[in-house]
Amino acid sequence: MTWTIRPPRAEDQEMLAEIYLSVRRETFVWVDPGKFYREDFAVHTNGETVFVCAHERGSVAGFLSLWPEDDFIHMLYISPEFQGQGAGTALLYALPEWPQHRYRLKCLVKNRRAKAFYLSHGFQVTGNGASPEGDYEELSFFPV
Repeated sequence: MTWTIRPPRAEDQEMLAEIYLSVRRETFVWVDPGKFYREDFAVHTNGETVFVCAHERGSVAGFLSLWPEDDFIHMLYISPEFQGQGAGTALLYALPEWPQHRYRLKCLVKNRRAKAFYLSHGFQVTGNGASPEGDYEELSFFPV
């Protein structure tokens, strides 16, 4: 499958908010789904650099948001219909200076599928903590 990574466009905002909302509700089953809102996307990505992954036919498959000052990957969300097809990998590979740069992120412990994805791409557990959505592990990518 061919992916295009690009900056978000104004017309992407509704789809990105929908992906963020639906994937959170579907994945974080241990959290009350009423705590997730469509408006969260704009609030949670404010000030971040957002990368959009589009399918070769133009459909938005997902996104990655980066807090560049801390090399922190805040979010990586892929629509269920595109999961497991390389969209997440394409987003990681599109990060500036990947794989020569150190990036880090937090991954909820209960989100086993996401953790397996990051570990398979060279991230290592470097810390842990707690958040309102549950315990998390800090994962860091060390340059090759």
